[in-house]
Amino acid sequence: MSTKRRRCFLFIIHGLAWYYTSKNLLVTIMQRDYPLEKVRNFGIIAHIDAGKTTTTERVLYYTGVSHKIGEVHDGETTTDWMEQERERGITITSAAVTCFWTPTHSASDKDKKHRFNIIDTPGHIDFTVEVKRSLRVLDGAVVVFDGVAGVEPQSETNWRYADEANVPRVCFINKLDRTGASFEHSYATILDRLSKKAIRVQIPIGLEEKHEGVIDLLQMKAFYFEGEMGSKVIEKEIPEEYKADAEKYHAELIEKIVEQDEKILNEYFEGKIPDNATLKSLLRKGVIANEIFPVFAGSALKNKGVQLVLDAVVDYLPSPLDIPSIKGINPDTDEPLERKASDTEPFSALAFKVATDPFVGQIIFFRVYSGTLEAGSYVYNPRTRNKERIGRILRMHANDREEVKKVYAGEIAAAVGLKDTITSDTLCDEANPAELLRIVFPEPVISLRVEPKTKADQEKMGMALNRLAQEDPTFRVSTDQETGETIIAGMGELHLEIIVDRMKREFAVETNVGKPQVAYRETITGTAEVEGKYIKQSGGRGNYGHVRIRVKPMDMSLSKEDIEDLPKSVKREAHFEFVNSIKGGVIPNEYIPACEKGFKEGLDRGVVAGFKMVDVQVELYDGSYHDVDSNEMAFKIASSMAVQDATKIARPVILEPMMKVEVITPEKFMGDVTGSLSSKRGLIDGMEDRGMNKVVKAVVPLSEMFGYMTNLRSMTEGRAGFTMEFLRYDIVPQNVTDEIVKTRK
Repeated sequence: MSTKRRRCFLFIIHGLAWYYTSKNLLVTIMQRDYPLEKVRNFGIIAHIDAGKTTTTERVLYYTGVSHKIGEVHDGETTTDWMEQERERGITITSAAVTCFWTPTHSASDKDKKHRFNIIDTPGHIDFTVEVKRSLRVLDGAVVVFDGVAGVEPQSETNWRYADEANVPRVCFINKLDRTGASFEHSYATILDRLSKKAIRVQIPIGLEEKHEGVIDLLQMKAFYFEGEMGSKVIEKEIPEEYKADAEKYHAELIEKIVEQDEKILNEYFEGKIPDNATLKSLLRKGVIANEIFPVFAGSALKNKGVQLVLDAVVDYLPSPLDIPSIKGINPDTDEPLERKASDTEPFSALAFKVATDPFVGQIIFFRVYSGTLEAGSYVYNPRTRNKERIGRILRMHANDREEVKKVYAGEIAAAVGLKDTITSDTLCDEANPAELLRIVFPEPVISLRVEPKTKADQEKMGMALNRLAQEDPTFRVSTDQETGETIIAGMGELHLEIIVDRMKREFAVETNVGKPQVAYRETITGTAEVEGKYIKQSGGRGNYGHVRIRVKPMDMSLSKEDIEDLPKSVKREAHFEFVNSIKGGVIPNEYIPACEKGFKEGLDRGVVAGFKMVDVQVELYDGSYHDVDSNEMAFKIASSMAVQDATKIARPVILEPMMKVEVITPEKFMGDVTGSLSSKRGLIDGMEDRGMNKVVKAVVPLSEMFGYMTNLRSMTEGRAGFTMEFLRYDIVPQNVTDEIVKTRK
């Protein structure tokens, strides 16, 4: 071999060696930086004004993400970054933050450092969508309660959403420094209204202005918070005056914990007390199984107790490895499948939020359940049956972002470059497709008519509304077929007010807005059988469709198991059930889907006042067809006509949204408040004391609550306030029905 050839050969060998070495090095560099067992995905949820965002700000400060604490009242918080949030002092959109925490009990051990992916969610009922979708992708939650009010209406709703998603929780009773604060009262409301499985893990040292620290009932130690912003956690002995209570509640706690293991429970009854490590392990097991909800105490504003709540997140809330495998179906075969939280599994992720960023465009937030994803690779969307390229992957810190090359199982991240992905879509590996269960969102209860102020605004308004509807699944846009007006619908007045404000600020669209309208619905209370025929002959081939149907109210009492056991001939959806009872081919199978579509279209416009008809079962039991003239269109029209005729006979009624209302008022205005609610067709549901005030609970129609805040303030010298959330739909009284019908003509 010549010298020149030898050099060339050696050059190639060295080059290949460098390539494989560097490739392996790259793989090493791109490996997961935190093992799965040290990852915690959790949310902070609460009623409005319970102190969620203040708690989150302390978390960011203590974990080193933020070097100063932003206060809600100053409009300087990290997670409330939207202009509207800072102006109003409320959270509107959920914010994702990544940070790191080493538990205080292992502060010197850097191997104990954990990664937190936190989502701060809104408390206001109008933005409940953010809570619902966040809980779907989180492994745990910290539920914050006001130390004065205890459990409030939105706390109950959030708790119910967490139950639905089977999310383990720890409770934090906050604001124990406030006048009127009572840890025991707040704890009692948790037991009474949310769950008997809650148990004190801490009790406060002092209340109101005397609130100094907390007592840990497991360790039987007192903890104080000193230094700048309470950053030093000081362990001391329990003060003498609290020892008796601490001993009593310690015994209660131990008893609750040992119930998680039969063997240890028997040993406990024999007088053998488990050590702290065993107790912590059992408590963790109970929390993950949703058998125990530990309750902590403190004051986020006064920097007391937050670090110990973070310790609890590490000690008791699950990692992605502790939760069951995510379930889904194979979109090609409809067979059920599971994906484990592992980097080696095929990639699967759920898109839970769409946001628009002024700098990078549309961002899709997603939770990776299995496998890994690299920037620049392609993902498959089973809904659209298309592949899309991931441009960039971002790790979010509220409105700041960090670009990463790769994300792993158990992580929450955001993708740039996805055009056809919407909330609830699954992203997966094309070779191993999986479709995860979609998130179910509540229906809007209120609507507004909007029109652009100028011709230029008209063009921009359509784009803005489309963009906002993509971001928020509880926000709907439609067109009134009779007037051609654009109608926007949402969860409340504030929700739609924020939408209109965002159109103006983010999209420079000026609009005229109509009065809020209630999202009424219609249903039937009786049964009916009718025949629908559509026969049209106009020379040549004609149209022939003929159906016989029964309609009746849907059975809403069926459990989840009952619905799963329904026969194949029954197709059940939200608010509609189709029963195919056709025998012997009297209507060919190819026309059945057209009939079903016709029924749905017929129910879109009710027969009383034109509102959407809901909760109706339609049974197709007979009919006929023509060999030549029958077609899908004819059967669809015949079905639509038949269902309209049937619902007219089946005692149709209008339904209206009923709201659960809580009014907090000084005692001297009680009579005025209850009288006012009764005059609004409200049903008084109960009363209770809350500090120096009274709480009036009532169920009131939404239509009667417009402008209620102004009315309430003038009635109570501006000293009362109220909260309201959707409860159910009820039948409208006949006199109100007549008024609604009159306005619709």
